[in-house]
Amino acid sequence: MAGRAGQGGRGRAPSAPGPDVPVYVISVAAELTGLHPQTLRTYDRIGLVSPGRTGGGGRRYSLRDLEVLREVAELTAAGIGLEGVKRILDLENQVLALRSRNTELRRRLAEVETELVDAADVVTRLAGELRASEEESTSRLPVLRTRTVLTRYQGPFPEL
Repeated sequence: MAGRAGQGGRGRAPSAPGPDVPVYVISVAAELTGLHPQTLRTYDRIGLVSPGRTGGGGRRYSLRDLEVLREVAELTAAGIGLEGVKRILDLENQVLALRSRNTELRRRLAEVETELVDAADVVTRLAGELRASEEESTSRLPVLRTRTVLTRYQGPFPEL
């Protein structure tokens, strides 16, 4: 059998859009958030939410936009003015950015700590090689000095 209707013959259900994909027209976004379409236009105009746009200029809201709209509705229902809501949203965005930066810095710190441990291992190994080399050259030094002294007094010293 060729595949079920609506599944494109692949046997898989279509996947849901990602949270930042603008797919909902203003009427659907208004219904999903319980807000009037004109309220959504106002929120867009004053910068509380910035939906995507179609080629013709129509608004398209993402799941993340819907979350913001719901938060705006809750805050205004609690008596907070739109300027206060905007400030709260800005601060929340700053917190998210700082958390993201903090995560990145912690990741980089872990990388640098690993590199530091590796470098310390190399230093330890090279220091050991240097000590061994110094011990070897120091242990051979009396023989070389003896040969030099004998050469001065007796002429060339035959190799052993």
